Amino acid sequence: MTTTVAVIGGGYGGITVAKELDAFTDVLLVEPREDFVHHVAALRGLVDPEWTDRLFYPYARLLERGRVLRDRAVTVDQNGVTLASGERLTPDYVVLATGSAYPFPAKIDFRDSAAAKAKIRATREELAGAEKVLLLGAGPVGLELAGEIKAAWPEKAVTIVDPASGILPGFPDEFRAEIRRQLDELGVELLLGTSLAEPPVSEPGQAKTFTAALTGGGEVTADLWFQCYGGAPHTAYLDGELATARQANGRVDVTADLRLPGQPRVFALGDITALPEGKLAKVAGDHAEVVVANIRALIEGGELRTHTPGGPMISLPLGPSGGATYAEEVGVLDAATTSEIKGSHMMASRYEELFNVA
Repeated sequence: MTTTVAVIGGGYGGITVAKELDAFTDVLLVEPREDFVHHVAALRGLVDPEWTDRLFYPYARLLERGRVLRDRAVTVDQNGVTLASGERLTPDYVVLATGSAYPFPAKIDFRDSAAAKAKIRATREELAGAEKVLLLGAGPVGLELAGEIKAAWPEKAVTIVDPASGILPGFPDEFRAEIRRQLDELGVELLLGTSLAEPPVSEPGQAKTFTAALTGGGEVTADLWFQCYGGAPHTAYLDGELATARQANGRVDVTADLRLPGQPRVFALGDITALPEGKLAKVAGDHAEVVVANIRALIEGGELRTHTPGGPMISLPLGPSGGATYAEEVGVLDAATTSEIKGSHMMASRYEELFNVA
């Protein structure tokens, strides 16, 4: 009898596991969205209309043998998975790959692709008409979005506000200085060590001019704003013995071989794990390779692989031709190299091939 594997979540890690296991197990990929969303390129998709459709890839073209269930896991316990439709799955292995939520536009939380594209286009129209844009949060999302806006509309005034005293803590001074230098060249204003005294009067992405006082003194005026902080893992569905692995912040404890403690047939990967490393698409892919190897080892016999969290790494585009990259093994890479690595193509070809739409 063929081994069954239920992959819960069709993000970067989930699709990699499902694709790699499809040839020799019965894969069930549980995902409520109509299409895979290439969130690495989501900010490009907001400012550039040619990229909007390129964010979406049909799950129907991912697997040759396995099935994609357009459904949502309501509970996952040590005995199986209960779906929102009422169906109960009792696979041999479960892979938890449900990822995390993040405010739009960095993540697009629409299950229907037509509605998602309409939201992107409507927000782009609002953004195009704004002269002054405020971004709350100077993390990677806020910085990348600033670069994308300036690349598309150099004349717009872009201000980033963050209560932290500096940008990108945990990365070398050389990298942070290079990003600051490029932001200065673009004309992006950074207001650090302060925050808004009151929330904006408008919704994020809604064009409505307002002036807000800053806690550090002074004020800021904008026609439109976005929230660029506040991610949270999707793990509320964990039940029974599996719930004990969930930490207070929602992340999940895993062993070195990426199984939940005491659960030999339940794996977790990507953003939901409590591992001390960046929550990146690349890291989710690395996790997926370990999970695939270990499920194969458990089926066929063999040694299990372990995952060692890596050091800080980031490829941070500031528009198609700007930005910088850092990894411990290579150091700081310049804008031209960052464009080659990511910024000019946003890694789209990889997913076009994976979903057979190249």
